[in-house]
Order: sequence, then structure tokens, then C-alpha cells
Amino acid sequence: MKRLVIATRRSRLALWQAEHVKSRLELLRPGLSVELLPMSTRGDELLDRRLDQAGGKGLFVKELETAMAAGRADLAVHSMKDVPAELPAGFVLAAISAREDPRDAFVSTRFATLGDMPAGAAVGTSSLRRAAQVRERYPALELRLLRGNVETRVAKLDRGEYDAIVLAVAGLVRLGLAARIRTHLSLEDSLPAPGQGALGIECLASRTDLLQMLAPLGDAATALCVRAERAVSRALGGSCALPLGAHAVMRDGRLALGALVAAADGRRVLRAQAEGSDPEAVGAAAARALRDQGADAILKSLI
Repeated sequence: MKRLVIATRRSRLALWQAEHVKSRLELLRPGLSVELLPMSTRGDELLDRRLDQAGGKGLFVKELETAMAAGRADLAVHSMKDVPAELPAGFVLAAISAREDPRDAFVSTRFATLGDMPAGAAVGTSSLRRAAQVRERYPALELRLLRGNVETRVAKLDRGEYDAIVLAVAGLVRLGLAARIRTHLSLEDSLPAPGQGALGIECLASRTDLLQMLAPLGDAATALCVRAERAVSRALGGSCALPLGAHAVMRDGRLALGALVAAADGRRVLRAQAEGSDPEAVGAAAARALRDQGADAILKSLI
């Protein structure tokens, strides 16, 4: 194989992620030519509504998968938090790379923490999960929709459209914007989305040549943790409309997973823990514990 094409979204963060994989592949296979195919996705274009109202996480990956199916691209690079819990038939995650910091970041030009903000101050986020967790602890704050790429969101903050915004630490770090972070939100304050901070490389399941080539780019521990996190989402229906957090770590060869489901208004937040060695079983156990506490009722209220 002499040439590969990576399908990627056009945002600077997505291009950074694709370039990162490109450089790793070229180091791994000297003489290999890797090109990028930047594309616009529906998720990038629909900026006036929440993702769950527009069609969910698949809006960020469908066009890239179409390019792979048509033979215009060989693989695609995604932020794992943007990948639906179930992939379309014929596609597979060939590798999940080592994770960047999975936490959420508090970004503000005026305040150091959420607790410093006065009643009525505006916090921007596009995530139901983030909004629900902020509302749980700070019900007097006003949560407002914030869409667009990372730079667009930071620019809206700087123009005074919001008093603070909440973003993924990983995206800010990768774009050289770590200095904008005022506070790294603890896992107790803001449990991350499944897969947050990790990159996934997707290709056609039939491309056994690619599966072998891409395997060394994966990180085994990260992959197990992300699989457990995604299993929670899958067991609960995989809906983008569900304010769901999940984060797993490896401890002495075993997975320790924390999961959360919240009502959109933050008035009801369910939490569960699970441990084990099999990621799908651990994720399913956490989902069962959430269901035992009433997660299905929250799910129905969001439809």
C-alpha cells in the first residue's frame, strides 16, 4: 500500500487530529503517502439547535463514512465522544489511541470557577450532559446553547455573549489553547462523555489490510476504558438526547467505571459504579444500576 486518504471534518481541531494520525502512520510506514480529505458534515452546518434535536452524533460522521464506502477515503479520524454508540453495518473502529485529559474545562474572562458566578450569569454549552451537571450544582445560573467549533465558541465568549463556557480540555490542549482554561472541572463536578479525550480511527470492516496497519496506533488500556463507557450508552439506547456521562480507568488490571444519567434540568441525577475485566459487561452493569434507579423514566421524559 503506497497511498492512504483520511476523511476528516474541516474544523481546525478535526484537521489537527487527522494530521496527528497522518504523522504517526508516516512514521510507522516510511514511504507511505497519506493525504487528507477535508469535508463538511451536517453536524458542522446545523448550528442553530442542539445535536439531539438535529439528529444526534451521527451528524458528524455520516459524510465521512459515505466517502469511505464510495472509495474516496480509506479511513476517518473522529473524537470518540462524537461517535454514535452503534456503528453502521460494515464499519469498524480499527484503533482507539491513548487518551488526552478527559475532563471538562471552565473557560471565562471574568470568573475563576462556576462557584464564583452570580445568579443569572450565562454559561454556554451545546451538551445536555454538561448543562444538566451545572444545573444540578448551580441552579441559579443560566445555561445557553453554544454551537460551533472550539475557536468560534471561545470568540463568542470573548465578545461577551456568555459569561463562561464549558468545553472539553482535550480540544483546547490540542489547539494550543490550554492557557484559556480557568478551572479543570473534577470528575465529580462534570463526568465526561463516553470516549471524551480519545481519538478513534474508523474504516470498512472488509479492509483487513488497513486493520493490520492501524492496530499499532491503538492503546489497549484506553480502548478497554472507552469500550466500557460506550457500552453504558449502548445499553441505554445510545441516544444523543440522553444527558449521559461515563468514565472508566484501569486499576490493577481491572476496569473501574463511573456513570451518570441526568434529567435535562439537573433536578434528578442518577449515578452508578461498576468494576470488572470485561468492558461490555462492566458497561452493561452500570447501565442496569442506572435503570434500577429510574433511568428509563428520565429517558422517556426526553423524547
